[in-house]
Amino acid sequence: MAQKNIVTIGFELNNDSVNYCSFNSDSSLLDYDIVLFKPDIDDFVSNADMFEGKPSLSDHDSFRLKDKVQHWRREILESVECGKTVFIFLSELAQIFIATGQKTYSGTGKNRQTTRHVTPYDNYQIIPAEINVVKTKGREIKLAPKHAELISSYWKEYSNQSSYKVTIGDKVPASLLTKNGDKTVGSIIRSKNSNGALILLPDIDFYPDEFFDDEGDWGSAESKKFALKFTKSVVSVDKAIKNSDELTAEPEWSKSINYKLKKEEKLDSELLKVESDLADIQLKKESIIKKLNESGQLRNLLFEKGKPLEFAILDALKILGFSVSQFENSESEFDAVFESKEGRLIGEAEGKDNKALNIDKLRQLALNIHEDLEREEVESPAKPVLFGNAFRLQELEKRNDPFTTKCYSGAKTNSTALVFTPDLFIVAKYLSDNKDLRFATKCRKVMLNTIGRVCFPKVPEKNINLAKTISDKI
Repeated sequence: MAQKNIVTIGFELNNDSVNYCSFNSDSSLLDYDIVLFKPDIDDFVSNADMFEGKPSLSDHDSFRLKDKVQHWRREILESVECGKTVFIFLSELAQIFIATGQKTYSGTGKNRQTTRHVTPYDNYQIIPAEINVVKTKGREIKLAPKHAELISSYWKEYSNQSSYKVTIGDKVPASLLTKNGDKTVGSIIRSKNSNGALILLPDIDFYPDEFFDDEGDWGSAESKKFALKFTKSVVSVDKAIKNSDELTAEPEWSKSINYKLKKEEKLDSELLKVESDLADIQLKKESIIKKLNESGQLRNLLFEKGKPLEFAILDALKILGFSVSQFENSESEFDAVFESKEGRLIGEAEGKDNKALNIDKLRQLALNIHEDLEREEVESPAKPVLFGNAFRLQELEKRNDPFTTKCYSGAKTNSTALVFTPDLFIVAKYLSDNKDLRFATKCRKVMLNTIGRVCFPKVPEKNINLAKTISDKI
């Protein structure tokens, strides 16, 4: 028999023959014979705010989570219907709130209040089966009188390492039960159209202490031994599933219109309409995702470098009211040329991973100013501006001064404005959210008149929280 192609999602096994997919990936499960899945959404919950004692995700994370849950639910269902075996290890129920996308408003002017609507959600939306999940904990588990023979050898091997975190109700066949109370904690759900099966099993700790070496690195001999043994066990279960009541694939000739039932024809029409509707919804979804990604590019001012940082700077300058372009000919290339009725400026941008911006970029900027002045249509030198995103990989509160002492000295000599791009983000975000021509004018003037680090005017009081957070930390 050919080797089974196995993938894990939500955890890893220390076995080179087992593939791993991130929960955040868009991978198809149809490439694999056996799927091992753990519905763990801790990465989404870790930074969430709290609402009524439960995590509440932001609009952005709500969309991301729902998108991934729908993706995996669809992939699991399709895999089972195509004859694959999907194991789901029933981890702890994560009850959260996600945004509905609806908002209501009350009051006017300064008293205007926005109410963001949320709805309950949980990680078990991933499972394409009718289950009633109840959060609980225990270790005493027994094989059910029926529907358990296919996992009996697995259970004999891993019962001591398994524990239940949830019960799943009585609408699915019970394969494993709590020792007391006979609550269902494991099930085998067979496809009616293929040899596929969805196997729900109590959770296992795939990262016990003995799997880590003395230096805390995962990958000990124990973890390799476990992974090899565990892989063989799930392959044995898959083999037992395939060998029991094996279905014969329907031959093509039997699918002829001559043998089709009337209710099949009706359902085919309904399915065609649903698929057409889904295609329209998918196009609309892709359009919204594109707009969403574009609208969030301003945040690149906080952490990017290179072209992504340059484009974010250009977007921010447009928001401030500048006419913006990038200049390039056979002899010169400038990151940004921007002007308004207050004056004309030339900028260079640079992001540093783990250090401050030094004087080297000022040399390039001075050369750009000189080359720009040599152009026939330019009558006076532009104001030089250095945009810097120093320590870009660090959290804002951990960053040091973004410019070196030499950089400050050089800026003074060349009358250069130094703009820390997270500072630019604060004012650009405010102006993106609010139409405030007077404030935008103040921002443009301060860039033109500053030598050294630019201190933008404070955003109005109701928008002060983000600005105060960044300024206090840097």
